[in-house]
Amino acid sequence: MGSIRFLTPSKSSRQLGKAVAKGEYIDEDGIPVSIVVNVDQDGELYEVDFWKVDFSPLRRYPKVSEIKSEICE
Repeated sequence: MGSIRFLTPSKSSRQLGKAVAKGEYIDEDGIPVSIVVNVDQDGELYEVDFWKVDFSPLRRYPKVSEIKSEICE
């Protein structure tokens, strides 16, 4: 579990804006994992957040073909 945050040297004060895409997959231990792509207050890529529903560690990242995804409005 955790986030991959994208740093922007030219911006010192960034804030989480909104989710622009969501997805999920099943980890190799059978536990669902939620993925959310977030942008900052200016619409620039901010982070990709992985959350395993039972709070256990991720065992692997998914293959693209395994992700069920949706675009957020």
